[in-house]
Amino acid sequence: MQNRCHWCGEDPEYIAYHDNEWGRPNKDDQKLFESLILESFQSGLSWITILKKREYFREAFDDFNAEKIANYDEKDIQRLMSNKNIIRNRLKIEATIQNAKSLLSLRKKGITLSQFVWEITNQEVLQPRFTNSRELPSTTEEAKALSKKFKKANFKFMGPVVCYAFMQANGLTNDHSLECFLHQSV
Repeated sequence: MQNRCHWCGEDPEYIAYHDNEWGRPNKDDQKLFESLILESFQSGLSWITILKKREYFREAFDDFNAEKIANYDEKDIQRLMSNKNIIRNRLKIEATIQNAKSLLSLRKKGITLSQFVWEITNQEVLQPRFTNSRELPSTTEEAKALSKKFKKANFKFMGPVVCYAFMQANGLTNDHSLECFLHQSV
């Protein structure tokens, strides 16, 4: 049996997410945007809740197509608010629409989401060394800087804790614990 970060527990879906996605350097703009939205919805909830609803979120939000989401109107908000398969939080739904608009604004300036977020780490994966995942902080200075950067670019629901979770999920920081079998490969 392989040692993993303790947070993934025994749930097969969580283990698969840990082993195949979490903490792997991601520079794909579409996947980064999906992660950004899902992390903002996760705020105040457990990640497993979001993970189990991820396919429903993809369906509800047009596969996280920023161009489509940026054009959502009140009718779309009501459609999402009545969708029992996703987290029905109006502020988070409105933030998703704003974040799509903010992403499109970055693109108009010739900036990709990947460039925007990876600039915080100078395009490198941060390498903190936690003996086990229970030592992980709730945020870091880099996450605080990314949060400020998002705020300046008019993104919503991207506070330092959400930004840190986003950084962890997308491999901007290698927060696999030293005891985890993936720590060295990431």
